[in-house]
Amino acid sequence: MDPIFDFDAVRRHRGRAAQRLAPLAPVLTDLASRVLDRLDDTNRHFATALDFGGRGVIAPALQARGMTVDSADVSPAMAAIAGGTPIMIDSENFGLEAEKYDLVVAHLSLHWFTDLPGALIQLRRALKPEGLLLASLPAFGTLQELREALLDAEENLTGGVSPRVSPFPELSDCAGLLQRGGFSLPVADLEEIEFLYANPLALLHELRDAGETNALAARRKIFAPAALFAAALGRLPTRDGRLVARLRMAVLTGWAS
Repeated sequence: MDPIFDFDAVRRHRGRAAQRLAPLAPVLTDLASRVLDRLDDTNRHFATALDFGGRGVIAPALQARGMTVDSADVSPAMAAIAGGTPIMIDSENFGLEAEKYDLVVAHLSLHWFTDLPGALIQLRRALKPEGLLLASLPAFGTLQELREALLDAEENLTGGVSPRVSPFPELSDCAGLLQRGGFSLPVADLEEIEFLYANPLALLHELRDAGETNALAARRKIFAPAALFAAALGRLPTRDGRLVARLRMAVLTGWAS
């Protein structure tokens, strides 16, 4: 399988972001709570958990529920600040211990792996029998206006285009991905969140500070034209004078058998 993402670039971006997350804490905490609320829908007791890419908000929340937590990340710096016992992910082969965890939470991290079904299979293998996977990832429609604006602006400026926003799965495909990963009782639902920005550039800065900078393998590895982002941001929808950006967050649950 040809790589969709540049793994080394994902690691670098997340490493830089580890030092920039503090101003994003309210947003990160809110998004995490929307996912972890699903734990209140089960009466199962979880003692051991894996926080997979949780950016410092998942592990503390799980520890507050009485769990022992390991924190895995592709970035050493991000793993170190995540809040659990750090585990390094060196490649798309995660190397996780089999049947170790009652719960795996992969919050807004799986969308940077080329082999998403393979990633889900590995997380299922890390679960004990009857363990729970709780995952979230951006679904199709996330940043769609930004994607289209960047393509149009770059074509007008240069006569060509480079991919700058990652592809995201359709919500309707997410339960099928869980089934391919070997999970039973797969469920996928959607949280739609809007962000408003008085300064349009703040959107790009927050994506960078969260470690969500373009890491597509097919991206152009040269600086974008100086006018590109200003031209693209000027095309985005606004409300009451503020730029509107959308996150369509798919929340997935599945059980290991």
